[in-house]
Amino acid sequence: MSATHLVLVGDSIFDNSAYVLPGHSVTEQLRSRVGAAAQVTLLAVDGHLSRDVPAQIAHMPQDATHVALSVGGNDALECLTRLEAPCQNILQALASLSEIQRQFEVSYRSAFRSVYQSGIPLMVCTIYDSVPGLTFSLKTALSLFNDVITRTALEIKVPILDLRCLLQDEGDFSSVSPIEPSAVGSNKIADVLNQWVLGG
Repeated sequence: MSATHLVLVGDSIFDNSAYVLPGHSVTEQLRSRVGAAAQVTLLAVDGHLSRDVPAQIAHMPQDATHVALSVGGNDALECLTRLEAPCQNILQALASLSEIQRQFEVSYRSAFRSVYQSGIPLMVCTIYDSVPGLTFSLKTALSLFNDVITRTALEIKVPILDLRCLLQDEGDFSSVSPIEPSAVGSNKIADVLNQWVLGG
């Protein structure tokens, strides 16, 4: 039986070493858990968007046995200026939000397909929405992105790591940048991924 090899794809949810002390990133905590039982490869890149995922997948190790995908937060950040644009009424605002969601759906589904078509068991992550200081209106806007992620995964019965439920405390987010996982948040993410990969 070949060794287990987990590949992390996406953005700074996995590539968060710049926001925590050495040894406390998601990747490092995962590696400390699995030890010799599994290998962990980081392809995720801080700042990447869903459209960057296919390029990451091009570097997929041939012996990969599991893939975790966490992307979309930077896509949402890229839309902040559009969210601040004035609208004449609520219906016009909804039309604008619908277009933002449609564009993200096209990009995310392309990213998802690039990973899923590899045939390697996949888990996807939602975008957490308990970031300190996040307004209720922005939390509502994030639900549009999470709707795309969950629908895409549920259609093909891909397991979902719902970061909205997992990371809800202020301490789960980095003091360096509150939109990134802290050491505590990284620990929670690593625990779930470890259990999934090792079948625990």
